[in-house]
Amino acid sequence: MARDIPVGNGTLLVCFDQSYRIRDLYFPHVGQENHVNGQFFRFGVWVDNRLSWVSEGWNLEMRYLPDALVTDVSLQNQDLGLRLICNDAVDFHENIYLREISVENMQPRPREIRLFFTHDFNIMGNSVGDTAAFDPKSGGVVHYKESRYFLANGYAEGSEDLAQFAIGQTGTQGREGTYKDAEDGILSGNAIAQGSVDSVIGLTLNVDGMSTRKAFYWIAAGQNWDEVRSLDARVKKRKPEELIRRTADYWSLWVRKETPPLQHLPEKVKDLYFRSLLVVRTQVDWQGGILAANDSDVIQFNRDTYSCIWPRDAALVAHALDLAGYGVLAQKFYKFAADVIDPNGYFLHRYNPDGTLASSWHPWFIGDHPQLPIQEDETALVIWALWNHFVLYRDIEFIKPFFRPLIKNAADFMCRYRDEITGLPAPSYDLWEERRGILSFTTGAVFGGLTAASLFCEVFGQKDKADQYRQAAAEIRDAASKHMWRNDLNRFCRMISVNKDGGIEVDGTCDASLWGLFAFGLYTVDDPRIVSTVAALQNALLIKTRVGGMARYENDGYYRVSHDIPGNPWFVCSLWMADFLTDRAHDEKELAEAVNILVWVAERARPSGVLSEQVHPFTGEPLSASPLTWSHASFIASTQRILRRMEKINICPECGLSPMAQGRREDWLKELFAQTCDSIHGICQVK
Repeated sequence: MARDIPVGNGTLLVCFDQSYRIRDLYFPHVGQENHVNGQFFRFGVWVDNRLSWVSEGWNLEMRYLPDALVTDVSLQNQDLGLRLICNDAVDFHENIYLREISVENMQPRPREIRLFFTHDFNIMGNSVGDTAAFDPKSGGVVHYKESRYFLANGYAEGSEDLAQFAIGQTGTQGREGTYKDAEDGILSGNAIAQGSVDSVIGLTLNVDGMSTRKAFYWIAAGQNWDEVRSLDARVKKRKPEELIRRTADYWSLWVRKETPPLQHLPEKVKDLYFRSLLVVRTQVDWQGGILAANDSDVIQFNRDTYSCIWPRDAALVAHALDLAGYGVLAQKFYKFAADVIDPNGYFLHRYNPDGTLASSWHPWFIGDHPQLPIQEDETALVIWALWNHFVLYRDIEFIKPFFRPLIKNAADFMCRYRDEITGLPAPSYDLWEERRGILSFTTGAVFGGLTAASLFCEVFGQKDKADQYRQAAAEIRDAASKHMWRNDLNRFCRMISVNKDGGIEVDGTCDASLWGLFAFGLYTVDDPRIVSTVAALQNALLIKTRVGGMARYENDGYYRVSHDIPGNPWFVCSLWMADFLTDRAHDEKELAEAVNILVWVAERARPSGVLSEQVHPFTGEPLSASPLTWSHASFIASTQRILRRMEKINICPECGLSPMAQGRREDWLKELFAQTCDSIHGICQVK
C-alpha cells in the first residue's frame, strides 16, 4: 500500500498509508531505523458504545494544508454521525510528531466521544527487547530500547491528561495486541510490559449536539528518558496547536523563498511544483543523504526497501534542488558524497543515511573473475551535478575541499575505467540495476562527468588535468558514435557487450534511459541520431491506454500488470520525454507539448500531491514505492527546464532581455561549458 502525506524535519520522519495509519517512523535518520517497520498505529473512535477503527466505514480525504508540511485529513462516518479534521506535523525544529483532532458531533444530542491511539513499535526494526511503561511524571506512555525512546501523550479540551492507557504484549502466544482492549471503550491501565509490546492511550471528549471540540496527540522522540520528558513538557508549555501553526508558517516561508515565474504554467502544475519541493525535503536526512523512498511495503516484493541513498538518484535530486534555489540543501548531499566515495574514485551501489554501505545485489565476483559491483553513472553524475551547482552558486570556498578527494579522484577513475576494445566506459550495471554491460545512459553520464571535471580544473587553474579529462570525453564521444549508434536500427542501442573474442553483442531494446545521451551534453537534441532515437522510443514505449505515459523499456516486468503494453507508466520516463520536447521547442506552441506532460503528471498525483514510482496503466493507481523522491525531483527539474526555455523564447530582439528573466548570474560559466563542449566535439574524430 502506497505511502501518503509524509511529514518530517530531516531527523524524524512519519509516513502514513492510505487508511491514515502510521506505518513508518524513522529516527534519528530519515530512512534508517524504522521503528514501526510496517506495523500499524491505529486510530479509533468510540461513541454510543461502539468502537470504529478509522478506515472501516470512514470516508477519508488525505491532503496537505497549502504550502506546508502539515496534513489536512478529513474523516467522516455518516453511520456514527461524526466528522473529524486532523492536522499532522513533525515540528520543524524539535523531534516531536503532533496531531490536532477537531471532532464534530453531527447529531443534535450531546455525546461522549473517546479517541484511541495505538502504538505497535518495533524499535530499531524489531520487537526483541522492547519495553513500554506508563510514566507518572509526564503522564504519558514511553516505548524504549537502548538509546531510542518514544513518549506518546495527549489531552482533550477541558483536560490536561490522558483519560486512559493500557500496555501489553503482542504477537506472542496468540496475543493479537493490546489494541483489542479498546473495543469496549475502557482500557485496563496495565502499566508496563516488555518484549514484543504495544500500547493504547485514550482521550475523552464531551461534545454538545451539532458542536465541535478538539483533542491533541503527540509522540516525542529522543535518546533517553529525560530527553523525551523534556520534549513532552515543551509541548504542554507551548501548546500543540501553536507548534503545528509555527511549523506550517516555517514550511510556507521555506517553499516560497524563491519566486520562479510559475504564473506562466497551469495552476495544477504550479501546485505540484511547490508540493514536490516539500515532499523532497522530507526525504533529505540531516547528514545529507537523499533517500530514494521510504515505503516499507516494498519489502513484500524482495525483502528490501528503497530507504537508501543511490548516488545517481541523489545527484539528480540535488541538481533539481539547485535549479529550484535550494543550494544549501544540495550542499549537504555533496558533502555526504565526498565522505563516502571510495578512495579509488568510485561510488558503490548504495549507502545508508549514516554513511555506511547499504545492502546490494551486485556481485564482486562473477564466473571466474572479480569485478567492480558498481553503476558507473552514479560516480559520473555526482560530479556533473556538482559542476552545475557551482555554475549556479559560485561557492568557491565550498567546492575547494572537494576538488582533489572527490572531483579529481572520480575523474581519474573515469579515465581509467575504460573498455580496451571500444574506448567506452568499461562494463558496469545499468541504472535499472538489472543488467551489466556498456550502456548508452552510462556513456552519456560519464561524458558529462568528465566534462564537468575538466571545467573544474579549468577554473581552478589545472590546465593539464583539464586537457586530460577533455581528451577522454572526446574519445568516449567518438566511441559512442561508432559503437552505440546502430545503422541497422537507425537509432542508438541500449547496451553493448564485448565477448571474449572481441566481438560486439548489441542490446537494441528501446529504453527510455537513452535520454542520457543528450541530457548530459554528449549529443544535442537536434542531432538527427537523437531525433531518430526518440521517435523510436515514442513509438515503442508510449502507453496506449486512457492513462497514458511512457514505460521504462520494452517488456518491462517490474510490477507488470499486463502483457498487452510495454510496461507500466513511470513518471520519470514520461518527464524525460518532456525534457526532449522542451529542448527542441522554438516557440511556445511547440513548448506546449512539454507542458502537457507536466499536466499529465499533476493529474496522476495522489490528491495530496504525492507521486509514486509508477502508476497502473489502466486505473492510474500508484504502484511501487510512494512517494518516490526521483519522481518529484524530475518534476521540479523538468518544470525549471521549461521555464528557462520560455525565458529564451521570449527574449526581446531589441534589448536582448526576457520578461521572464529570474536574475541568474551563471552566464559566464554557461558560456565556458558551451566552449568546452565545442572544443571536445572539435577533438572528436567521429562527428
